[in-house]
Amino acid sequence: MSSKYIVRQPIKDKDNKIIGYEIQYHGENQAFDGDKGPATNDFAAADTIYNFLTQNTEKVLRGTLNFMTFTTTLLMKKTPRLFHKDELVIQIDDSVIIHPLAMHIVQQYVKEGYKVAVNEFQFAPRYLALLDSIDYIKLSLGGMSMMTLKNVVDIAHSMDKQCIAMGIDNEELYQKAIKLGVDAMEGTYVAAKLTTQAHSSGYLQSNFFRLIMAISAEEPDITEIEKIISVDATLTYGLLKMVNSCYFALRHEVTTVQQAIVIMGLGELRQWAYLLSASNAENQIEEGAEEFLRMSFMRANFCSSLMNYAKNMPISKPDAYMMGMFSTLNYLIDAPMEDILNQIPLQQEVKDALLKGEGRCGMLYQLALSYEQADWGKIDKLAEELGIPTNLLTSLYFNCMEEVNRVWSEITKPAPQIAKEGEEGKQEEGKQEEKK
Repeated sequence: MSSKYIVRQPIKDKDNKIIGYEIQYHGENQAFDGDKGPATNDFAAADTIYNFLTQNTEKVLRGTLNFMTFTTTLLMKKTPRLFHKDELVIQIDDSVIIHPLAMHIVQQYVKEGYKVAVNEFQFAPRYLALLDSIDYIKLSLGGMSMMTLKNVVDIAHSMDKQCIAMGIDNEELYQKAIKLGVDAMEGTYVAAKLTTQAHSSGYLQSNFFRLIMAISAEEPDITEIEKIISVDATLTYGLLKMVNSCYFALRHEVTTVQQAIVIMGLGELRQWAYLLSASNAENQIEEGAEEFLRMSFMRANFCSSLMNYAKNMPISKPDAYMMGMFSTLNYLIDAPMEDILNQIPLQQEVKDALLKGEGRCGMLYQLALSYEQADWGKIDKLAEELGIPTNLLTSLYFNCMEEVNRVWSEITKPAPQIAKEGEEGKQEEGKQEEKK
């Protein structure tokens, strides 16, 4: 029995901004005995996907635009209704287009306001007849000539349809898609491609405001302060760099946020935070940098979770967390990654993983990246080499995503709202004390 994975792969526009996520399922053809035929596989895959979505749609798929391919079986199970119509694009392929009952169901969803995309659009009558009913055209650049592709894109744009290039897995295809003038792209190359415009050591303003409030409290909660700093790669980096500087002249290197807070003490920590606050204008986060901060937090959580199952690892869970957290620093700080990592004490295995992809740490890091990029072949190979049960990867990944979404919605609240909630919390505590 082979592994089954469900992942989200980003769909990005020409400016490399995420417009939505493709929900991909891998493994239905291998997960069941081949002699049972494709119909059995389709029903089994539909059950797997339906059960997963039932459990996870509310937790991790809310608040984003999700592109998902629906087979006839999934349509008959009314799976699209698990999503709000503003958060789903129903993708269909040829097997649905030629199925009269399936297309009737799709048309009903269109009337209800759901958006529809056609996978691997072809310059054929049955596809052209759908143009009035669909919102997105998804193109595979390898199946048609450049002239035909350009004609499809031009026709689509003339009818206010958006074109998404699929399978962009290398620079050549990426440039081809740009030349065609598509509206968005997806593929392993696109998933891995990070903008180079976010070279800023800025931090999330709302999260920094939470830090100021936490350290200014009458009785600061050290655990809460640690959590606030640990979700922000630039704050974590700045704190570790500060505590390991000549100013403190420590005999031993400090490698965790918790250690740094204890050694610095609240007085020095407040001074450090207030100094950052004084240079607020210089430290504001650039447009696009939030993507990297969120990505680093997701990688940190996923790498840490994988450590619960990885065998013979030379590092600890906190080390793995730092590995994921610092994986995007070269996009947030205008310096080479090697120079950045030399400024802070990290396990050599972690540095080798981030710089060279070497060792078992490198394998763990590459597994996290491969899952992020939906690189199916690498996922199986790396998980097996690390001794991680492949059947756990999807649940681990989406559990991490749920936690990241929860924390991110909290730390990106506007500062006035945070202050208001903090004041309300104090008032509630006062009432509880009076009752006692």
